[in-house]
Amino acid sequence: MRSALFLVALLLSGPALADHPEDKLDEAMAEKEAAFEATDVRRPPKLELVDGAGGPFSLDSLVDQIVVLSFVPEGCGAPCAAQQALLARVRGAVNITPMRDMVTFIVVAEAVARGEKAGASNVITADASDGAVVAALAARFGQLSSREESGPQVHLIDRGRRHAGIFHGAKFGYLNMVLYINGLTNAPPREARLLDRVLELIR
Repeated sequence: MRSALFLVALLLSGPALADHPEDKLDEAMAEKEAAFEATDVRRPPKLELVDGAGGPFSLDSLVDQIVVLSFVPEGCGAPCAAQQALLARVRGAVNITPMRDMVTFIVVAEAVARGEKAGASNVITADASDGAVVAALAARFGQLSSREESGPQVHLIDRGRRHAGIFHGAKFGYLNMVLYINGLTNAPPREARLLDRVLELIR
């Protein structure tokens, strides 16, 4: 209970990231968190998945949600396990606030058990579709980074499918990610540029 009250107080406190205009949110987080990298990519890679029930699933179905996307390729081992443990803390913090209904966490992992139930309604555990390999999907999204780092990444996708940023590895402050998500939920979705709209039509 104390941690919940502390988090609510933190989100409502004076200099929280949510108070920054949307164009300054990335800059403020980059100053606060070394593991964060802003991307602002309007058309991230397509991602077709199979959910735990065996049905097809696409990021396009979550266009009005903020998506926290992570990958657990086969053989990733301790780095991915550490990152998932940290993301569990992020989910726990997000899900005791009104942000719960605005944020979806997606974990893409090898050989997801069919019929597997997520621990929360805003968590989707999925596998690659059409014989794709999770490591290949992770590498495709990894190309959005300009850093030469080999550890697992967490991708933050804003409403409207804009790829907003990446949290690298498993040493970022989990409250920093919560604050960044909070900033995204408070900012209006960015308008698609004319070029993005044209490319979407021919996609």
